[in-house]
Amino acid sequence: MSHCDVHLDKNEGLHKSCVSLVPIFNHLEEEQLNEIMKTTQSVSYQKNEIIYHAGDKSDSLYIISSGRVRIYRLSASGKEQLVRILNVGDFTGEMALFSEGIHESYAEAMKDTKICMIKRSDIQDLLLKYPSISLKFLSEFSNRLEESEKQTTRFSTEQVDTRIALFLVESLDEADSESLELTLPMTKKNMASYLGTTPETISRKFNELEERGYIKQLSHKKIKIIDIDGLLLV
Repeated sequence: MSHCDVHLDKNEGLHKSCVSLVPIFNHLEEEQLNEIMKTTQSVSYQKNEIIYHAGDKSDSLYIISSGRVRIYRLSASGKEQLVRILNVGDFTGEMALFSEGIHESYAEAMKDTKICMIKRSDIQDLLLKYPSISLKFLSEFSNRLEESEKQTTRFSTEQVDTRIALFLVESLDEADSESLELTLPMTKKNMASYLGTTPETISRKFNELEERGYIKQLSHKKIKIIDIDGLLLV
């Protein structure tokens, strides 16, 4: 099902919360946020619903208001490669800001999701009017490029053990820095797709890392890092 077929939500409060919670907009004044809100269209998607397909026309920015979305590509052989997972406040479709084209990836709702859509022409007008938004976009583009280059390098130079170990360390956020406990940010299936391996390999490698004293599996998705220095050397 494409975005043309889904339920359009006219709730003004949803529009406003969508815009005000997004990092690329939340530095603006109330009046400016209200102006952006008028350009948005809220759309609802059910779990596992495709938001857009590779090859679809790309003419809008999609901002996650609630829920979660995964962006992935399919190789010529049909193998799925996870690109990134988007949470509340994240966005996709950014290339539509510069020129009309087609999506090169797929976007799928991982759970019931609400999205704010802003057409390219409206975004371009906003960028001209509020240059600070452009700086926010550039910062996000820089982060994504760095992450993409890191992922490409790992695929070509690092063993699966190293990819998994570094993923665990990088999944620690500031709140976890003392306890060294983390909750996996994605399922093992998505993690496998992201790291270029299989869910079975992920499970096996977790067990091996635990046997070697580097980690302890507290639950299906919660892990405690026991030896972070050793894990970085895997």
